[in-house]
Amino acid sequence: MQTRVALVTGGIGGLGVAICRHLARSGHRVVAADLGTNRDRVDAFLAAVADTDGAIGFEAVDVADPEACTALAARIDASHGGVSVLVNAAGITRDTTLRKMSLAQWDDVLRVNLDGAFHMTRAVVDGMAARGFGRIVNVSSVNGQTGQFGQANYSAAKAGLHGFTMALAREVASKGVTVNSVSPGYCETALVMAVPETVRERIVAGIPVGRLGRPDEIARVVDFLCSPESAYITGANIPVNGGYYMSF
Repeated sequence: MQTRVALVTGGIGGLGVAICRHLARSGHRVVAADLGTNRDRVDAFLAAVADTDGAIGFEAVDVADPEACTALAARIDASHGGVSVLVNAAGITRDTTLRKMSLAQWDDVLRVNLDGAFHMTRAVVDGMAARGFGRIVNVSSVNGQTGQFGQANYSAAKAGLHGFTMALAREVASKGVTVNSVSPGYCETALVMAVPETVRERIVAGIPVGRLGRPDEIARVVDFLCSPESAYITGANIPVNGGYYMSF
């Protein structure tokens, strides 16, 4: 069987690297897609995954640019074959209260976190349907479920991402394509570790398991949903948050 190609947007971020590694271990040819403007950051990523024997590569893309997403999908198709697995993990924050939030802060977050998933998915989903196999996983957030002070933009985008997940899941289920979302809680990523220690302590105090999550714990769930054996799970949201938010 031909090696399946997995595309991970936000692939050189804290969660993205762990997701790329898990998918590579599962036998995928992984393309980590992210902004290529910081060459030092890209080089550090490539050095960090050098032990995967070429299973993980890098492609530059701005997911907020629909033409760039289309071009990336075409490059991957030409060089590796069509994308069979897509993980939409690209995301940014522009935190402030709504009363202080500028239109640019709102637009930037929605354009990357929500529009970006639309652009990249639209670029690859037809190929998945034509081949009769596809796995799409959208990385949402616990704050898309609970809301968070100072994150009206981020919470709206992440909640919208799961609405997108459910609608698309219905559209492509008969084509062998599943679409799911994963909602991480607070994890040991650069974004969270940059939060003042006193704030982090309050966050951890509200997590029943008593600690932050590890990127590998999120990546393991993403990898599971991308497996051929997960064909009967679609339109679902899987929370991985240490009990921070519980629902059914």
